[in-house]
Amino acid sequence: MSVAAGRNGQTLVVGVKLRYRLAGYDSIPVVSLTMSTSVIEQAKIQAQVLVPLVRALQAELGEARANALVRKTLGDLYRGFGEEFWKAKNESDLGKAVSSAFRTYARDDALAYDVIEQSHDAFAFDVKRCAYAEFYKALGEPELGFLLVCTADFATSEGFGPDVRLTRTQTIMQGADHCDFRYRRDDGAAR
Repeated sequence: MSVAAGRNGQTLVVGVKLRYRLAGYDSIPVVSLTMSTSVIEQAKIQAQVLVPLVRALQAELGEARANALVRKTLGDLYRGFGEEFWKAKNESDLGKAVSSAFRTYARDDALAYDVIEQSHDAFAFDVKRCAYAEFYKALGEPELGFLLVCTADFATSEGFGPDVRLTRTQTIMQGADHCDFRYRRDDGAAR
């Protein structure tokens, strides 16, 4: 199904695809939006719902339990996104595939990063500026930014396959001067 809506002389086209991916919720379709809106703008839109929802869950269940529930639920979703991305890319070169993904996340000047290493079995880079962190810090919610945005990186990378590992020791969202992403294929094994 597609929806077209005019706004200020522009047309926004939204494609809707139904998926049944969330564990334990097989009977509830998950709506996946494919749109020309950048990932940073999507994150800002999602925050309008997710920030108050997570805050309410924390008040009701306690912070630790609510955060674990959010991490589990979003982790399952993002792991599925990683699987879909990897299958659609059909690329054995880890460096090329992950580089392509991060260009998408960096769109609209959302990330400034320096590539440290790019090869068939690795993609390492440092994010020097992050609009996602700037946005959540401006909201006064950097800890929720970490929960809702940064933790998704690990789940997404799990979707790339069992031989792909992400290591990251710090994030701008948590106050560091850069994020250190290191994607590696275990033992250099080709898929």
